[in-house]
Amino acid sequence: MDAKRICPYCMQELDTPEPVCPHCGRSLTGRNPSGSLPVGTVLAGRYTVGEIQSIDGEGILYRGVENKGRFRVTVKEYMPLTLAAERGRDCHLRPKPGSEVLFKTTRMDFADLYHAIQRITPANGLEAVLDVFEENNTVYAVMENPGGRPLQKWLEDHPGPVEPAAACAMLQPVFEGVAAMHEVGLVHRGICPANIRVLDNGRARLTGYATVGLRTAGSGLHEQLYEGFSAPEQYSTAEFEGRYTDEYSLAAVFYRMVCGLSPVPAAQRLVSDSNPKARTVNPALPVYLSDVLQYGLRLKPVERIQTVPQLFKALSSQEYTQELARTMKPETAPAAKDPGDDTHLLSLRNLLAAILILLAVLTLLAVWGFVSTHLPEQGASSVTTPESVPEEPSITEPANLVPDFVGLDYDAQVRNNRSYVGDYLFYVTLEYSDTVAEGKIIRQEPAAGELLEEGGTISLVVSKGPEMIEMPNVIGFTQEGAVKELESRGLVPSCFMVVNDGSYASGCVVSCSAEAGTSVEAGSVIVVYIAADPSVENVPATPEQPAASDNTAPADGSGEAPADSMEYDTD
Repeated sequence: MDAKRICPYCMQELDTPEPVCPHCGRSLTGRNPSGSLPVGTVLAGRYTVGEIQSIDGEGILYRGVENKGRFRVTVKEYMPLTLAAERGRDCHLRPKPGSEVLFKTTRMDFADLYHAIQRITPANGLEAVLDVFEENNTVYAVMENPGGRPLQKWLEDHPGPVEPAAACAMLQPVFEGVAAMHEVGLVHRGICPANIRVLDNGRARLTGYATVGLRTAGSGLHEQLYEGFSAPEQYSTAEFEGRYTDEYSLAAVFYRMVCGLSPVPAAQRLVSDSNPKARTVNPALPVYLSDVLQYGLRLKPVERIQTVPQLFKALSSQEYTQELARTMKPETAPAAKDPGDDTHLLSLRNLLAAILILLAVLTLLAVWGFVSTHLPEQGASSVTTPESVPEEPSITEPANLVPDFVGLDYDAQVRNNRSYVGDYLFYVTLEYSDTVAEGKIIRQEPAAGELLEEGGTISLVVSKGPEMIEMPNVIGFTQEGAVKELESRGLVPSCFMVVNDGSYASGCVVSCSAEAGTSVEAGSVIVVYIAADPSVENVPATPEQPAASDNTAPADGSGEAPADSMEYDTD
């Protein structure tokens, strides 16, 4: 089926690039501001761009339509405000002078992130990434339209605290989705009520993916942090972020739901921690639940709950919380720092240094005087006396802290780096990886920060990149047959019904997002288009679910998309 240009509002076919849709009468010009993609722009020959939904420091999120299946999607365009210059009428995005290298590297980070998420979705609790491609000198990520409404809006419509059991049931898919991200080495860094959508069935789904640069202060991008929900380590590029960063944000979201108010922003807590315990805000909460949230919202990463599964299990079980409490490190309050402390400390250090230098000079003078007095006399009287040989001290190999090699390019940054080659021996093995680019180091042994004698051996596992699989030809297969064939090859099918004018056999595959015979990454999501029965004029706007469980389907089992997913703002 050839890709067609369609109206992003009524999803009817447009024969010519007209300024007004002849079907619904909506204007297609002047809808989006200058510098963004105009409404009606076709990307990759199959996606029609609609109006802007939101803008952040990393790019623009557009409403959109998939032209073949005629279902609604969202399209994220990489367009960093601090690095990108104005684009011309050709839609080609150009970096600002002097920002070419940073623009290119952050664009690669954007593509790698969405490719990695695409490989683990559709997954429970995560907004599915359907496609990632390059065009206009930038990168686009196409995601499903999950419907529902933001948790932030849901909470506004449901004032007051939420029952803990109801909060657990609603957020469970999100916890599972974040855990799936962590298993492949991804950290979300933007978990907050604005990036969680509540579907019609009451379950939640996580959206709002972004690179580390957008969610860390001082990274070079115009950062996007969420007061009350971003972790303390996100406020400085000097702090390391990990799974415990998302754990803090999930604890903050749960705190907001069961307390009725958001936690005190982490940047403010670092100066003076005045965040009240959950049970202080809502006395009806069980003591153990208040303690769990206290563990999850600790300022120091090493002292808080470390993983998302631990947090969810503790929120759901008082018995587990008691076990967890015995293993938690005691919390230490950040010391208040007097502005004059640094100056006073510097003066004290200078005084001590001067004293040490003076003592060293006096010692050298004393030794020199002693040697000058006794050396001639010893030389005359002990010509025939053999000199005593001082005992050689035992020599020990110097020990160094092992550097952090994970994420570095082995050939470019390690193997040819003289400072490393001279100090260590490397034992390298290769391994396929869906999430780590080819040539990058996946893990190391000993771990970073451990002591190792100079010349010691460090084992490195280097990525061979994703395993590639030949796309099978499933055109004409039944839906069930195509799903089985793709799954047997290690691919993830996502099926969509398309309108059938009678040219195709009902229930059979019309086309796929990847051509037969091409190489695709193992675990890739393959969009499969299934011909509907010719008597059906309107097909469902959401994907069929042969390969993965999805929570977007309503409880009545109708297969229809949530009503909100079909709405389209026209203001």
